Amino acid sequence: MLQLVDVSKQLGVVITRVHQMLRDRQILAIKRDGVLAVPEAFFGEDGHLLKSVPGLIAVLHDGGFRDDEILTWLFREDDSLEGGSPAAALHTHSAREVVRRAQALGF
Repeated sequence: MLQLVDVSKQLGVVITRVHQMLRDRQILAIKRDGVLAVPEAFFGEDGHLLKSVPGLIAVLHDGGFRDDEILTWLFREDDSLEGGSPAAALHTHSAREVVRRAQALGF
């Protein structure tokens, strides 16, 4: 998990931009010990936000999922996906499959 200030540094943006990304649901955060943190799985090895994350969050949100449900779904074990979970699969060639499955959940 990355604290918001760490996300800001990693992306090379001001902290207010990270707050805007949260409001726009480009990323999600959970509160741990009173501090908001973003899953590291949302970012690639280069430190940039994975391009599929904002769209995936939008698809799940539009399908009626709350933020906590989205995070639960992303990190739920799924052996049928490369990497073992939707979040891990976003780092593989299975990212489109994750988005397809998310779209199917909304119907």
